[in-house]
Amino acid sequence: MFTGIISDVGTVRRIRPGPDTRPGPDTRMEIATTFDPGEIAIGASIACSGVCLTVVEAGGADGTGWFAFEVSPETLRCTTLGEWVAGRRVNLERALRVGDELGGHMVSGHVDGIAEVSRREAAAGDGGSIRLTIRAPRDLSRLIAPKGSVALDGVSLTVNDCAGTDFTVNVIPHTLGHTTLGEAAAGSRLNLEVDVIARYVARLAAN
Repeated sequence: MFTGIISDVGTVRRIRPGPDTRPGPDTRMEIATTFDPGEIAIGASIACSGVCLTVVEAGGADGTGWFAFEVSPETLRCTTLGEWVAGRRVNLERALRVGDELGGHMVSGHVDGIAEVSRREAAAGDGGSIRLTIRAPRDLSRLIAPKGSVALDGVSLTVNDCAGTDFTVNVIPHTLGHTTLGEAAAGSRLNLEVDVIARYVARLAAN
């Protein structure tokens, strides 16, 4: 589990594509990070722009470290990872430990779909914050509610309001400067995870 509080912004350093068809090795990606590689266990989970991935190798030194993971075709299809290239900046969060502060909301790292930024504007009266209008996939929009929580590229955010498939969020200057949301613009595609509680409520209501 994660909290949606980003602790590092890494960079994709290398991608080794997998085969187009199974069986065969999955796509391998390496991410440069300031995390101490000596503290990253093989098999550990790290959320990479909201996607929970398993570390298969780590190396480098503290401050210039890196880790690698393998990505299945399903993950490439259902998230923005299929669009990643070397040099792309990535939001990183280590898995939650017992006793850690829960600063955001409960995030599983299981992306529900890809949302798109339709508008970016200054948030009126909010001193440097911006307001993003996000278009969610239609089947997910019903799971997003005003004042509820969402994770966009792994960042925990509070929904302002909703209209149809669109919803808005405010992003404060600190978040703009310490995550990749500072680069978000109209047309940007973001990994979207709805509130885990909304998922289960919807499932119960459907039965």
